[in-house]
Amino acid sequence: MPASATKPLRVAVLADSDTRWKWGTLTANRIAPRDIRLDGLLLRGRATPTPRQLGEVGVTADSLREVTAVEFLRTMREESYDVLVLALVGGGVQAMLHGLKRIWEDRPRRPVVVTGYVGVVYEKLADGLLLRHGADLVLANSRQDADRFRAVYDGVGADASSVTEVALPFLGGAAYEGEHEGRGPYTVVFAAQPSVPDTRRDRTYLLERLVRHARRHPEREVLLKLRSKPGEHTTHIEELPYQKLAQRHDLPPNFRLVYGHMGEVLDRTDLLVTVSSTAALESLHRRIPTAVLTDLGIREALGNHHFVGSGCLASWDQLDDGHRPEPDEEWLARQGVAADGGYATAFDTARARIAALLDRPGGLPPITPYYTPVTAPGYLPGVLARHHLGPDGTPLPGAPAADREPGPVRRIVRRTARGAYRHGVQRVAPVIRRMGEL
Repeated sequence: MPASATKPLRVAVLADSDTRWKWGTLTANRIAPRDIRLDGLLLRGRATPTPRQLGEVGVTADSLREVTAVEFLRTMREESYDVLVLALVGGGVQAMLHGLKRIWEDRPRRPVVVTGYVGVVYEKLADGLLLRHGADLVLANSRQDADRFRAVYDGVGADASSVTEVALPFLGGAAYEGEHEGRGPYTVVFAAQPSVPDTRRDRTYLLERLVRHARRHPEREVLLKLRSKPGEHTTHIEELPYQKLAQRHDLPPNFRLVYGHMGEVLDRTDLLVTVSSTAALESLHRRIPTAVLTDLGIREALGNHHFVGSGCLASWDQLDDGHRPEPDEEWLARQGVAADGGYATAFDTARARIAALLDRPGGLPPITPYYTPVTAPGYLPGVLARHHLGPDGTPLPGAPAADREPGPVRRIVRRTARGAYRHGVQRVAPVIRRMGEL
């Protein structure tokens, strides 16, 4: 039977990091045709968010628990949901799609499956998109992304009808009204990224320039907005936390390291500076002066090449001298920033498509990813095996089930293993890399 027009939709969000949990939850609320009951599932892995990170993200669910891939698939087989949002890295999406195809093959009805990207797509476009193919909706955060996504799918002969243009779900907040009395000191915020840039030299350079800006402008408040604390992981691995680099500097009194919800930080921001963070789009949406740094070059590896044509590219020397970038309106429109007020309708198409799929006579067709054992026999099995699934989407023997709460010994072992992994990423790996460069 079609879902009731009055009963809240049952929606599940599977996420593998703090930022993807935020994206998935906010997306679920924006694309749902009516009220929802939302169950959150956190995929166990290196980036599973800590309680502190979950609290800082600022989104909530009716239920929230940690699962393995196998337990998630078991839940999807036993429970009846209307919509499922896969807020995962590309390989995770592909593995879950094949697992879901398997467990739903004999069910007359299944949920609408939605996936997409947390922010700006500036690398691995074809790889990430093809790993997401098979979902009913592949969300594109802008008109530009929607055009690129369809071109990739059409170019390999894959069905591109799933591509649906929306916008970033976390845009919002009060529009910037400029400097005025009673608002506090002029505030410059540098939005740090875990993996961009990725060398000690470049990260130290950016920190030193930020500190130098604070010394040059003692009347300003200069904030270094951090994503995570040392030992915590986000969507990307952070080998060289700015907190540790800052310990070696004599920081001026008007310079501070801050955590917290990005929207709350933007409430007091007069100038947002970043290398290529999605925070730039949040800032531009609110009409806050925004600078994307060119000091380290305009390079694909940094992601700031995405902002070519934006009018926001600038160097620290220019910012030190008082430059305030002026964004290009046409560029903003193509990026889904919708600073002109169009944001209110940005999710209408997705909502309409989901409503139509929910009411589709006879239910939805089987999930059909582009990658199969026929089209990618040398690639797909490895993608699935990383999530303990065989080539046909069934769990491999010995796959972790997580069908009960772990006992004290398992909790200790898991905590120790995560600590060892993070130590290897943040301490051992950089040393090995430096030795290799000798």
